[in-house]
Parts: sequence; C-alpha cells; structure tokens
Amino acid sequence: MGGRALSRLQAVIFDWGGTLSEYAIAEFEQLWLRAARHLDPEHEAETAMRLAAVEVAFWERTATTQQSGTLPDILAEAATLLGRDVAEAVREEAAALYLDAWEPLIKHDPDCVPVLEALRARGLRIGLLSNTHWPRDYHERFLERDGLAELIDARLYTSEMPYMKPHPEAFRAALAALDVTDASTAVFVGDRPFDDITGAQGVGMRGVLRTNPAVPAYDVEADAVIDRLPELLPHIEAWDR
Repeated sequence: MGGRALSRLQAVIFDWGGTLSEYAIAEFEQLWLRAARHLDPEHEAETAMRLAAVEVAFWERTATTQQSGTLPDILAEAATLLGRDVAEAVREEAAALYLDAWEPLIKHDPDCVPVLEALRARGLRIGLLSNTHWPRDYHERFLERDGLAELIDARLYTSEMPYMKPHPEAFRAALAALDVTDASTAVFVGDRPFDDITGAQGVGMRGVLRTNPAVPAYDVEADAVIDRLPELLPHIEAWDR
C-alpha cells in the first residue's frame, strides 16, 4: 500500500491516547472509586464497580454502534443502573474527582513537540481526533500544560460528536475542520488498528500505525508502521514528493 500515488499532502491528523500521549494503564475500579466515594459512601466498592462497568461498555461501542457519548452520559447511565437519582451538580463533582485521578497518569510523548514542529515547517495542517467521553476542557488542560495546543490546528473530541472512530463521519469531520476536501492528501496516525487504521483508510486517508502492545490486534495493513513518532517524518517526506 505504501506505493500508492497521492496528491501533495495537506494534513496529518493524530489520535491522542497511545499516540501523542503515553498509553496510560489504570484500573477502572481505582479511578471510579473516588467518584463512588462521593456518590454512595455506604456502598463504595459496589458503586465503583458499576461505574467502571458502564465505562467499559462505552468503549465496546467502537466495535458495534460507534455512537459517541460524554462523561455525564456515563454517570447518568450508571445512576440509572443503580436505581438512584443523581443530581447534575453531584455528577459534575464526581467527574472532577475522576479527572484528578487521571492527572498524574497523562504524559505526552517527549517527541511530540519536535515532530509537530517539523510537520508544520513543511506547511502541513495538524489535527487531532480522539475517541473520548471527556469534555473538551479536560483534554485542552493537558495539551496546554505541555505546549501542544498551539501546534495543533484543529482538535476534535468525540464527546462533542455523534460518532467515534472508526465511523467515517468522525474522520470526515476532522478533514473538514482542516479544510481538506481530498482525503487522499491527509494522513492519520494512531495506535489502534481497528479504530484508527480501518477508519482512516475507509475514507481514503493513509493510515500510519504506531505500535502499542497493549492494544488488540486487527487484520488490517497499515500504510506504514512506526514505533516512535520521529519515524513518521521519512514517510511524510516520501509521500509528499
């Protein structure tokens, strides 16, 4: 697939978790325990497990409906499952506790800044498309903290969209945000063969797989495979000739 002819490249779009940020491995139960402690301290462990189960079900949608959702949606679903009425203010406070639990786990790849700067120096537009239930300001908080926000022209989060990857509408929205009308002039970089590579190639983009042993395999041939972000640059140079 690497020899396919392309028009001059216009954009490179990245996945976030496991691609620009280091893959954070955390137990759902531990993350939700803090929220459960606020929601139902008398049944903390049971509530945490049910909250975690709802989040797991959310991520399983990538292989079925591909419908997106938000963190308040997940908390509302969990409240329905528990048969308890959870007020909006309580859900927001629980969400804040959840974010605080992630804070020390989110670390961007140290190669991010130099790679993004090199791509921008070629005149390429840079995008981000992340499957997430977090609100925009959660992600922006981490991107701004590490000096990445100013290097990414369009940042799309599926918590604000009807569908998540690999649904074609998610990729088309990212292309539109960068004013790219010909998908073959854009490259998508991600660590998930199913979500990222099949989705990108399905709309006509090139798909570059960043290897991640923690992600399930899928029978798809990426246009290129990289272990580290700087390895992307020679592929971009070759495709952009």
